[in-house]
Amino acid sequence: MNSFYNIFTSSLGRKFTMALSGLFLISFLLVHMSVNALIFYNDGGATFTVGAHFMATNPVIRTLEIVLIFGFVLHILQGLLLWKKNRDARPIRYAYPLATPRIKWYSKSMTLLGTLLLLFLVIHTSNFWIPNRIHQFRYDEELPLYDLMLEKFSNPLEVLVYSFGCVSLFWHLLHGFNSAFTSLGISHRRYNGFIKWMGTSFSVIVPFVLFLMPLSIYFKWIK
Repeated sequence: MNSFYNIFTSSLGRKFTMALSGLFLISFLLVHMSVNALIFYNDGGATFTVGAHFMATNPVIRTLEIVLIFGFVLHILQGLLLWKKNRDARPIRYAYPLATPRIKWYSKSMTLLGTLLLLFLVIHTSNFWIPNRIHQFRYDEELPLYDLMLEKFSNPLEVLVYSFGCVSLFWHLLHGFNSAFTSLGISHRRYNGFIKWMGTSFSVIVPFVLFLMPLSIYFKWIK
């Protein structure tokens, strides 16, 4: 029982659960990007609507949504607790910055980037996921999400917010992907290079595709 408790309370345990929940959220991002990428068929939203309908009605996906919400909460909570513990361990800041050339700025700014992503997530779910689920609950049918996307992303402010969110996601993933494998003990010189390459590729491709979606709609490359 104590071992299970330590997984969620010790520094090592929190890093482990942060990594595990992070990799789970990464798998969600891959699915989310793949469904959104269906708009690039540029067929008036027909293919995208099929994919969105499957995601909104499949009982397995609907069940996994609950796990996904738990994963988000766990990842955010453990991240904040780790940040607080690190801050409390060094209450007095250094009089001058230490020279740490090997540590990238985004590696030291994961809490800030995570907070920005949380704000973006609130906006994103308020725009699409929450209204769609409420509509399904009330009328047992889905909202026309493709039309809603066209409406939202005709607004330059919305496009700017999503662009900023995708940039934050890029930096967060760039450190988080590799860090998750290290925290799980998956580290060896024979395959660390591949993990780093895979993490960098994922960090570039996923945010870029998500960024391209509102941009394409705003400039009417997709109608």
